[in-house]
Amino acid sequence: MLDLTYETPKPKVIAGATGDWELVIGLEVHAQVASKAKLFSGASTTFGAEPNSNVAFVDAAMPGMLPVINEFCIEQAVRTGLGLNAEINLRSAFDRKNYFYPDLPQGYQISQLYHPIVGEGEILVDMGPGVARLVRVERIHLEQDAGKSIHDMDPHMSFVDLNRTGVALMEIVSRPDIRGPEEAAAYVVKLRQILRYLGTCDGNMQNGNLRADVNVSICRPGDYEKYQATQDFSHLGTRCEIKNMNSMRFIQQAIDVEAKRQIALLEDGKEVVQETRLYDPDKGETRSMRSKEEAHDYRYFPCPDLLPLEIEQAWVDEIKASLPELPDAKRMRFVTEYGMTEYDASVLTADVDNATYFEVVATGRDGKLAANWVINELFGRLKKEDLDIGSSPVSAEQLGGIVELITNGEISGKIAKDLFEIVWTEGGDPANIVEARGMKQVTDTGAIETEVDRIIAENPAQVEKAKMNPKLAGWFVGQVMKATGGKANPKAVNDLVAAKLGL
Repeated sequence: MLDLTYETPKPKVIAGATGDWELVIGLEVHAQVASKAKLFSGASTTFGAEPNSNVAFVDAAMPGMLPVINEFCIEQAVRTGLGLNAEINLRSAFDRKNYFYPDLPQGYQISQLYHPIVGEGEILVDMGPGVARLVRVERIHLEQDAGKSIHDMDPHMSFVDLNRTGVALMEIVSRPDIRGPEEAAAYVVKLRQILRYLGTCDGNMQNGNLRADVNVSICRPGDYEKYQATQDFSHLGTRCEIKNMNSMRFIQQAIDVEAKRQIALLEDGKEVVQETRLYDPDKGETRSMRSKEEAHDYRYFPCPDLLPLEIEQAWVDEIKASLPELPDAKRMRFVTEYGMTEYDASVLTADVDNATYFEVVATGRDGKLAANWVINELFGRLKKEDLDIGSSPVSAEQLGGIVELITNGEISGKIAKDLFEIVWTEGGDPANIVEARGMKQVTDTGAIETEVDRIIAENPAQVEKAKMNPKLAGWFVGQVMKATGGKANPKAVNDLVAAKLGL
């Protein structure tokens, strides 16, 4: 295990007219459970289906229809809790959260308030090389999603799509441990990364599969330390919740805007009202959505249609034994096993698909060289072409073949780049391409020496300059490489040029 030292980032401080203020942030992240069926019905969760086509009778709240728990969704929630080093509650229960909304056919949401399936956990949030922040997770509870109201298809009517109704969500609630906009975004990035490694949520924010409610409050310097000592939330100021954030950039912007709004209110002698707000990125402001509800406003009570959920420790242990290697452990292993920098390891492990691709390229080969090719050549080309790793024209096996040819000395770095271009555009086996097109590196020192002697003989003035300034010997190396079509072994060329010039 790599021994890394982590430092605690300083809180974000905003200067106001009456002095400095510090930010306090907590997040409630709604992560759609990766499951083919909904939480309480067998209806499909496929995104992009025709409106109201993925709706079972229980989703539509037809009379007499009763919910049946999807065991796989329970397993996914347990898996998530274990991945966050959280306590798994062997006994949990579902409650009804009562409120009216047009796309909530039942008139209530089945959720977990009093007895969630997952208790306290933690996430180590990366803030930069050697800098991290430990954010505590208060709980994870399961609940069903609502549908979608559509207001822009007709000037006089709204439409309702119930395809999302009943889809399983994990609400992952953090403690108010986050101290700045960048840290909040980094927290969501790290959480999304872990969920994708676990396979419990695809993290697609564009499709609404991962979205965050951001709680923002402000306090004076020193008040947060008082809260930590007493656990008295009054030290943290009145919080406001910003709903349904689905962009890292917007999360940061909304926090900054809301914090400044609260500071302006307090410094003007007014109070911050606890409420739910929405962020308008076009206007760069948050606006009131509704006054903040408390639990009693929803008239929570135990769901009469579902018995308390009881699971066995043996089943939890079985799930724990099947957990994959998570990003922090994988990053540390990449550093120690492949000898790369922590930065390169972080880049390669940022996404589970990227990490898997790299391991195929690097297995049995030079890990540092493999990392260089994946990060610089492959990722650079993918970004240029606006492609993800799953759409790469060059497979991991093909890129591994190129790395192997370089390591074996069969091709030079320059030839490798030409070969990469051929494989990218035409496909094929790299070794076969090199053989068929005569791309092998010239390693015959006799042939290389002949070219070196010729170029030195033809350029006596340049020889004198190089003897006076050895750095100019690179000109001869370049001429030899050009004369051999880039096929000469660069090390052999350098050695021979230096020897011939007496450098």
